[in-house]
Amino acid sequence: MENENFNLSLRKYLKRVGVTSQQEVERLVRECPVPAGSTLRLRMVLTAEGTDLKHVVEDDIET
Repeated sequence: MENENFNLSLRKYLKRVGVTSQQEVERLVRECPVPAGSTLRLRMVLTAEGTDLKHVVEDDIET
């Protein structure tokens, strides 16, 4: 089923994005002077080459 393959590929991609993004934010907090208890503003931008997709998710996280 074609739709099932698409869903599996998309889930695999999103899992990779989530895991690697978390690792990068954790590295940033470890290596850079981000004061404990401060707020870190994060922005994730999703684009798809060859399309006009531009999906932005922003949020504050406490360190």
